[in-house]
Amino acid sequence: MILVTGATGHVGGELVRRLAAAGEPVRAMTRRPAEARLPAGAQAVYGDAADPASLDAAFAGADGVFLMSAQAVGTAPEPTHDLALAAAAARAGVRRVVKLSTLDGGTGSDPIARWQTTAEAAVTDPARGFVWTLLRPGRFMSNALRWTGQLRAGDEVAIPFADRPAASVDPADLAEIAALALLSTEQHAGVVHELSGPQSLTPTQELAVLGEILGRDLRVRPVPTDAARAGMAGYGFPSEVVDAIMRRTLDGDRGAEVLPTVEKVLGRPARTFTQWARAHRDEY
Repeated sequence: MILVTGATGHVGGELVRRLAAAGEPVRAMTRRPAEARLPAGAQAVYGDAADPASLDAAFAGADGVFLMSAQAVGTAPEPTHDLALAAAAARAGVRRVVKLSTLDGGTGSDPIARWQTTAEAAVTDPARGFVWTLLRPGRFMSNALRWTGQLRAGDEVAIPFADRPAASVDPADLAEIAALALLSTEQHAGVVHELSGPQSLTPTQELAVLGEILGRDLRVRPVPTDAARAGMAGYGFPSEVVDAIMRRTLDGDRGAEVLPTVEKVLGRPARTFTQWARAHRDEY
């Protein structure tokens, strides 16, 4: 049986659907199991990484686990959610673990790198005995769903860093690779997959694609750098984390490179932003 944490999120939800469609026993962990919309064959189970005592029942009997955490960097002294999830997997005797990380993982020395180093080590530590795979994507195409509220109100969208390109990846591609890693252990054991989509686009260009699909003349309202910084601080990021995000965003182009991993692993091209937007047009 495979347990999927973050099962109602963009990647976790796609993975649950894929595993259930393949006839694999799958358990979907969520903080609100009564509200979860799951495909036939998937079992909802309560679990919250912020409540480690809730995890043992969720992990019991699982031999494969997809681990992800939405805990924001710097909101605790260390990635407590990742640590709790990995510890629960170890207690349950889980063998196969696929962890959703971020591009570059713990490379570097800033607060983001230190956080990711600790989070990944919770899975890759040989003492755990896991057969592990790390997925390191850059920006998700589903980030564009953050614009839905503004698009319901009009045709103008306020977007920070609107001209900063990234090779965004479709969560469905990540889920397909995660399923392969969970079901084909040997090929992906001990492998770090750095992942991107097939083209590098700015948010401005992505909005233009979305406008064509929706038949609307959509426009970007750029967000000044100071306002973007203030927004991150208001979200709760400590100042040193905000500084790290700004440096990573403004001082380099990491994440803009198109990587071959998706096509290499899946044997087909990665899905484009146009394909993603067509598949999700009803959500707008």
